[in-house]
Amino acid sequence: MTHSAHRSIHLRRIDPARNMRRFYSLTVQPTLFGGTSIVREWGRIGYRGQMMVETFDAASDADVAMSRLERVKRRRGYRDMLAD
Repeated sequence: MTHSAHRSIHLRRIDPARNMRRFYSLTVQPTLFGGTSIVREWGRIGYRGQMMVETFDAASDADVAMSRLERVKRRRGYRDMLAD
């Protein structure tokens, strides 16, 4: 996988029967010291949610981690955000 400086993935999971409206966002960003970070944000749609940053020395490690996180979320029912 080729690394892009600001790759982003925005997912959501909506299940009216369970009153579930969640979002999950992944962004790859360069750090000030030459590394790469994955910024994860998640929570209920319409609210601020939570944020977590993971830093990697190599961009390839960040790409692998991001692909793994995306795969796990899609398996749990998250889908691409579509324009309403």
